[in-house]
Amino acid sequence: MAKPSTPARPGQAQSKGPGHLRVIAGEWRSRRLTVPEGEGLRPTPDRVRETLFNWLAPYIEGALVLDAFTGSGALVLEALSRGAKDAVALDSNPAAIANLKDNLEVLRCPRGQILQTDALRYLQGPAKQQFDVVFLDPPFHQDLLADTCNLLEDRQWLSESAWVYTESEAAPSTLQMPGNWRLHREKKTGQVHYALWQRG
Repeated sequence: MAKPSTPARPGQAQSKGPGHLRVIAGEWRSRRLTVPEGEGLRPTPDRVRETLFNWLAPYIEGALVLDAFTGSGALVLEALSRGAKDAVALDSNPAAIANLKDNLEVLRCPRGQILQTDALRYLQGPAKQQFDVVFLDPPFHQDLLADTCNLLEDRQWLSESAWVYTESEAAPSTLQMPGNWRLHREKKTGQVHYALWQRG
């Protein structure tokens, strides 16, 4: 999700200390895991994750997953719990990366490559694999979403019919997405827009 220096999103309270996230379903259903202290590191709310994974239910099992701004790790943990084959999680925040690695150890999960790196810099490199499902929840008001999406497409990081989930401060219809992506589902909670896109 966001770096520690990122201002809180509209309507989002600041984190006041280490907290918890709950895995909703799958192998680790109802497991509570730690979330580190830091602005912008609050997990995607349960009801939003539940909606997202209802959308992705036919596609998540066996998928290769990328979480480019992983933050708390809530999305990648939920994906792995629900049967994703493997995952890569990226974040530039060392506390977020260390915490996610610890959570995977607690869960005794050998899957998942957790990397402390800038997402745009990582995606500018040659594609090491092609992902079936991608989560994009970048810091708001930094114009990162469009650049990230274009790199995913241009650098061939996506499988033929990949699904891409986005969180943004702007309506999906106003986002500059690659021309071969179609908007599959969208929802707004508070001032945050959630959308699922399919590559075609």
